Amino acid sequence: MTTEVKTATNPTTIKEKLYDKGLISIIRGKFSLANIMAISEALVAGGVSIIEVTLNTTNALEGIKEISNTYGDDVLVGAGTVLTTEDVEKAVDADSSFIITPCLDMDVVEAAQKHDTLVFPGIFTSTEAQQAYLLGCETVKLFPADALGPKYMKALRAPLDHIDFIPTGGVNPDTIKDFHNAGAVAFGIGSYLVNNAIVQDGEISQSELTALTELTKLLQQRMHEARNG
Repeated sequence: MTTEVKTATNPTTIKEKLYDKGLISIIRGKFSLANIMAISEALVAGGVSIIEVTLNTTNALEGIKEISNTYGDDVLVGAGTVLTTEDVEKAVDADSSFIITPCLDMDVVEAAQKHDTLVFPGIFTSTEAQQAYLLGCETVKLFPADALGPKYMKALRAPLDHIDFIPTGGVNPDTIKDFHNAGAVAFGIGSYLVNNAIVQDGEISQSELTALTELTKLLQQRMHEARNG
């Protein structure tokens, strides 16, 4: 695959693209670098252009760098499960376009902001969401969204409609419309698409990669149906 030239993009441009494209496909697991790249290729073939590689994934930083180098501006790749300021530094050094955390940590948010890197902190309560907003985060990740579902997110948004929510956890073709109707601006897609089960004896078969592409296309279709509804 031809290596693309990546141009500088500011946080506003990245956020606009993320909102427009809608799906953030999350790679989390024990994967070789070759597996990460094969998964990424299958996701892109299904229409994905936003990929999050969690830092507790094997070869995560190398994967972020390689995806960035391979796809350039065609694919935004960011770091997930960023827990410390040291993680922020590593993610930035690996050319992460954005940072996503599973929880709200002021030091992590401020470290990302010092690098002018878009950060989506993980929250679960209204208090955490407002605290994130006061730190300068207009968009937050609702995690785990499947714990209380779309109705909970809608209830959060009632008094907090100045904050944008990205539900993560439990988003699939059957629930994506409900999350959209509850006000989601984008969707974090985890184990529904990518999980350790696709690897057998260290390899991912072509049939698994094809299935991943088809699942991605289905999610894209359901998201567009919900948005155009």
